[in-house]
Amino acid sequence: MSEIQAKGETPAVRDELTTSRRINRRARPVALYLVALVLVIIIPALVVTLVLIKRTNDAQESVVQALTSATVQAMGQAVEREISGMITTLRVLSSDQALLDGDYARFHQRSLIALAGSGSYLLAVDDQMQQILNTRVSFGEPLSITANAATARRAFDRRMATVSDLFFGNIAQTWVFNVWLPVDAGAIKLLSLTQNARDLVPVMQSRELPDGWHAALVDGSNGVISATPDTGLGIGDVLPLRRGANSQESWVEEQLNNETVITSEWRSGLTGWRIVAWASASTVRQPLGESLVQLAAWGAIIAIAASAIAVVIAQKLGQSVSGLRRDAQRLGRGEVVYERFYPVTEIDEVSGALSLASRQRQAAERDVHFLMRELAHRSKNQMAVISAMAKQTARGATDIADYVAAFERRIMGLARSTDLLLAHGRAGVSLSELVDLQLAPFRPPDDRRVSITGDDIRINPQGAQILGMALHEMAVNAMRFGALADDDGELGIKFERQGASLRLTWRETLSRPLVSSEHKGFGTTVLRTMVGGALGAVVEHVEHPNGVEWSFQIPLSALDPSFSATRPDERDL
Repeated sequence: MSEIQAKGETPAVRDELTTSRRINRRARPVALYLVALVLVIIIPALVVTLVLIKRTNDAQESVVQALTSATVQAMGQAVEREISGMITTLRVLSSDQALLDGDYARFHQRSLIALAGSGSYLLAVDDQMQQILNTRVSFGEPLSITANAATARRAFDRRMATVSDLFFGNIAQTWVFNVWLPVDAGAIKLLSLTQNARDLVPVMQSRELPDGWHAALVDGSNGVISATPDTGLGIGDVLPLRRGANSQESWVEEQLNNETVITSEWRSGLTGWRIVAWASASTVRQPLGESLVQLAAWGAIIAIAASAIAVVIAQKLGQSVSGLRRDAQRLGRGEVVYERFYPVTEIDEVSGALSLASRQRQAAERDVHFLMRELAHRSKNQMAVISAMAKQTARGATDIADYVAAFERRIMGLARSTDLLLAHGRAGVSLSELVDLQLAPFRPPDDRRVSITGDDIRINPQGAQILGMALHEMAVNAMRFGALADDDGELGIKFERQGASLRLTWRETLSRPLVSSEHKGFGTTVLRTMVGGALGAVVEHVEHPNGVEWSFQIPLSALDPSFSATRPDERDL
């Protein structure tokens, strides 16, 4: 008794337990695993792509930063060249002989001619910063103290060229800047070239910044001297960026008009001015943002498409597996399972295996049913055979002891054919020995009535079992109705090789005329079905006037002891 039966559990309870265990395993549909596989593949790929995009964006930002810095520096150098040109002009004018001679009227006139068309104007002051001449007005007109006295005083004290911040000129009535140069020319102690700030606008526009970037030239107080178009800044406005004069960072995030901007600056060592460039942070980071949006969009599209494909594949697999499940259930019920085509090679192979197993089971069941019928038939015949053996043994017995001994020998002979099969196994069974053992229980006392001749061969267990059954059936019939039931009847058995076949002949000769019978019993079915079908033999039955004859033409391949031969009726399976 099994452990479950010992516990008193019924098959229904076992089915319920099996279902419970199956639920506890929490099986998942194949679609879930395929979608998970897709995500496992796509998500790391997206992460790697994101890392690569970030690195590419960082590299792009570095390129933009380098390009912006180079452009700003080029703008600043252009401004410095402009200022350097003004300083050179001052040095040239400071060496003019009229100035050295103190002829300020002639110096005024010569300066007008030298500066014509340059956009610059000359003014000269004494040590009290009082203007002595100014080419913006006629020589001799009354002049006041310079409006840029602080820068003039610093240049006078430092004894070197000095550039002023932006200021509003009283005479020019516009935003201007001065370049001061100390000189020693009598009353004149400083020369200055003054220039309108708007004249530096073309210098700022001589270089093109990357898209979305703006720039402004500012003085030490962040006053705008010049700016690129579309900045919205005018000359004299204060730029609210880079107010920290000591900031050394190349890129700095700041707020401008409630918007985050990224700034970059270049500082002039000659003038102290700075060029500040800025752009919206969203513009600078736009490539990364766009790449991330595109990555997310394409990632979603790919994931959805791949998941859809996975679901379709899962449906195909699910249908195939469901088909296998139904076929397995049919196989379990003993029904015929037909081979189906499935798109997956492995599943298709399993389907073929199930179909083959089904056909083999059908064949095995047919054999079992046949053997069961044969067993029932043989069991019924045993009583008749034993009764006939008892009568036949009694005819030659002289006393009870001889009768019992002879009868016992015949009874034991009934089991010797099975012992023969078990003893030899795959080594093969001797056909002569098989015939002797099958006939031993039925032999009459006079051995001359039975003749067995032929070339002995070894046959495989399957052939031995089938031929043993056939010999047994013919011996039973002979003992009940044929030559062995006739006191003067004779039996001849002959087997010989004929090419690729074995010919086995069973001939009964009676001492009386044969009484023909139209009845075909199970014994005849055994002879024709088992020998003819299982061994592929040609079976002939002939009724002679004095007895019957059975002839079997059996292919030697079906009896080959080197392997278990495939039954001919199973070859098509």
